[in-house]
Parts: sequence; C-alpha cells; structure tokens
Amino acid sequence: MLRRDLLALGAAAALPSLHAGTAPLQRIGFASCIHQQRPQGLVDHLATQAFDLFLFGGDNVYAPRPYAREKLRAAYELASQHPGYSRLRQRVAHMAVWDDNDYDSADGGGSFAFREEAREEFLAFWQVPPDDSRRRQQGLYHARSFGPPGQRTQVILLDTRSFRSRITRETLRLPGDGGYVPDADPGKTMLGEAQWRWLEEQLKAPADVRLIVSSIQVLAEGHRWERWGNLPAERDRLLGLIASTGAQGVVLLSGDRHIAALYRQEAGTAYPLVELTSSGVTHSWDSPTDTQGNRVGAPFTGLNYATIALDWAARSLRLSARDAQGAERLGQPLAFSQLKAKP
Repeated sequence: MLRRDLLALGAAAALPSLHAGTAPLQRIGFASCIHQQRPQGLVDHLATQAFDLFLFGGDNVYAPRPYAREKLRAAYELASQHPGYSRLRQRVAHMAVWDDNDYDSADGGGSFAFREEAREEFLAFWQVPPDDSRRRQQGLYHARSFGPPGQRTQVILLDTRSFRSRITRETLRLPGDGGYVPDADPGKTMLGEAQWRWLEEQLKAPADVRLIVSSIQVLAEGHRWERWGNLPAERDRLLGLIASTGAQGVVLLSGDRHIAALYRQEAGTAYPLVELTSSGVTHSWDSPTDTQGNRVGAPFTGLNYATIALDWAARSLRLSARDAQGAERLGQPLAFSQLKAKP
C-alpha cells in the first residue's frame, strides 16, 4: 500500500483544519499510548467529548518489534479503521507528535536508521499539509498559537526522538526495570541544536499559557525508564531556557509511562513548574516503580486521559487526569499569576 492510500483509510474525509484564529481555547484534551490492537473503549469516549483542541502525545500507534516499515504502516492502517479513532481525528482539531512506538518501537533516538521513512508514514497518517514546516525540516517539532492577546495559548510539541543521543542503560535488575541511568556527558543532546534554537524563538513569542508537550517525562525522578533525567544537562538546559527567555505560563505535558501523575519542581526554575503525565488510553500499568521524588501525591494507574480547562475570566486553568468514564482522578488548579517569575 502506498503512502497516499493511507489518506483514504478510515478517515476518508479531510481532517479538520487547524486554524490559529482569534477564538480563545477553553478545553483541551491530551492523551498518549493508544494501541491499535487493544480495546478502544476510551478512544470511543474521547470521540464524544467537546474539545477545542486535542493533543496526541506519542505512541499513537504501536508498531510490532523489530521495526519494519510495513509493520508501522499496518499499525496506522488498523488504527484508521477504528470508528472512535477516526471520529476523534475527524471531529476535533488536533496536533500530534511521536514517541518510540510510532518511531522505531524500541526507545530509539537519533541513530535510528529508518527515521525518515517513519516520519513519512507519520506525515501521511496525520495528513500534514504540503506547506507545513514538518515537510521541509528534519524532525516533527511543531508549535501553534491560538486566541487573541490576553487569551493566547501556545502549544509546543517537542520531538524527543529524531535527534536524541544514545542514553546509558545498565543491566536490568528486575522485570519492569527500564535500566536507564543518568548520563552527564555535556556533548549529548535531547533535541538537537536546530530544535533548541527553534524552541528558544518559540518561548520568546507572546503567550499567556504555554503547553509544552514532551513524549517522555521531564520532571519525574526515581525511575529507570526514559525521561529527561537520563540526560540531566539537557533537562537543566530546558529549565534554564524557560527562565532566560522570560517565558511565562509554561505547563508541561508528557506521556509514555502508562500512568497519570502530577509533578512539581521549584529548584532551578524561574517559577514553580508543573507537569501532568497522562498515559495509557488502551493499557495502563498498575504497579509503577518510581519513587515519589517531586511527584505530587499518588499516581492514578487506570486507563486515563487529560484535560486542560482554561478560565480566561478568572485567569486560571485546571489540569485534570480523567478515567475511562471521564471522572477526574487527579487535579491541579493553577492561577496564571503562579506561572510567571516574581518581579
């Protein structure tokens, strides 16, 4: 099957246009880890929700291991045939980025030999327009802003796969132990220099709220799976860049871990940074191995998705992790005044 044929699979109609218009966003959805071969009940639920924008945070399909292009293409084909997945993509304006399972399926980074063909399959499935910058650049990093001044939401999707240096892995201790350990080598990168320069420019753009989507966790500590803490110098660089650009309104969203959890960090930041991890639309992990660290409270280990509710009149937002029935299981209110450096 040719890539152009993917456009006709399941979602035959064109996907909704993503206009950065003047209407402010009020309700945003976020989710990750959607296995096309597992029950799709939560996907069906998402397709009924009233989102102004939906963010797909990676592992949007699962290609079987070892990687082969035809396997990745077949995964996308099966996903496109699920009615709920197709309705969600057709009804709701959305943005998407990948993680390892829709990249190389094995924690891959910049050394993955077939990243260009994986990118082509991604662009075809998500019907990325011909004039989109992702058609011309390496990597899938992408940003859009929505709403007028004073009510502007910026969404920044980071590509933590295409350029990432090799991370250090020790012998696995126990089943369920990812084995990755911090590597302080300053020569290693998470984003690559071109993406770092682009991110700096994005953070200087005017916005009241900035949602930075990283497929892997940024602030989480105490586990040996993939996270920004595998390359601590790069995590410090990210926190430093947010501070040095004066970017206000930053909230972090991540996936990958098959749990929902909230994190908060104040050390080394311009203002307290909050991260919501939401992962596991079709399968979750009931025994997470991470210690609490900078986690706020206990994680939720059922199937989940996230919502970001923006109250422009009150100058506040609410982060929520929700279960398969839509009930809030974790919640964090944030006033906009909390998301800026003190004078």
